[in-house]
Amino acid sequence: MKTLLTAAALFLTSLLPTARAEETPRFRAVVIAEKDGNHGPLVTAALEWLKVTAEKEHFAFDVFEEPKGFNKEFLAKYQVFIQLNYPPYRWSDEAKAAFQDYIENGRGGWVGLHHATLLGEFDGYPMWQWFSDFMGGIRFKSYIAKRASGTVEVEAGDHPCFKGLPKTFTIDEEEWYTYDKNPRPNVQILAKVDEASYKPDSEIKMGDHPVVWSNPKMKARNVYILMGHHPTLIQNENYTALLRNSILWAAGQK
Repeated sequence: MKTLLTAAALFLTSLLPTARAEETPRFRAVVIAEKDGNHGPLVTAALEWLKVTAEKEHFAFDVFEEPKGFNKEFLAKYQVFIQLNYPPYRWSDEAKAAFQDYIENGRGGWVGLHHATLLGEFDGYPMWQWFSDFMGGIRFKSYIAKRASGTVEVEAGDHPCFKGLPKTFTIDEEEWYTYDKNPRPNVQILAKVDEASYKPDSEIKMGDHPVVWSNPKMKARNVYILMGHHPTLIQNENYTALLRNSILWAAGQK
């Protein structure tokens, strides 16, 4: 009996490290997600998706609606910064300095969506020049207010962010931001949208129109995804695969 009890105890003990490993997050993400009137539905749907994805991929995240209190000590707790919905203005000088240090010195990774390239003078705030340079030296110019579907063409199919995705896929209900210049000379373009595929068609076009890119000049793994306006995106398996891959890659898990 004593031998059986000892064997049983050893067996149960052997399971404990595995259980602890599963309870410990692989990494922690900070998510900035402003629930404004236009993007509130997308934020709600995306956070629900993120909760499910975090459980499946074994990571944790904290959500904030603004970068209030963001400093170097605060960001040091996180391995990836997800800019789900927040523009590059209304940041304090301390938050700007902390974020710049985080990206330039590779303190963690970054995934930015849609609003992260709303670069210019808005709501009485000046443009954050460093962030414009980070995004390829661009300034926001226009957008398709009535929204349109479009075909995304993957240029860097071997990039971890596009693992398992087809060479082309459709995104619906998007605003398709345009800029004063093409960021291509200053960043690594991962995908573009075929403007001839817009439904309905629009006169608001760039010609060569990048929609997913990364800035290899920064030490931080970083990726910007232009698409991020309508909640139907979270029902698009190709989009959520891109977003999941990007988060894991930026966190150093791919």
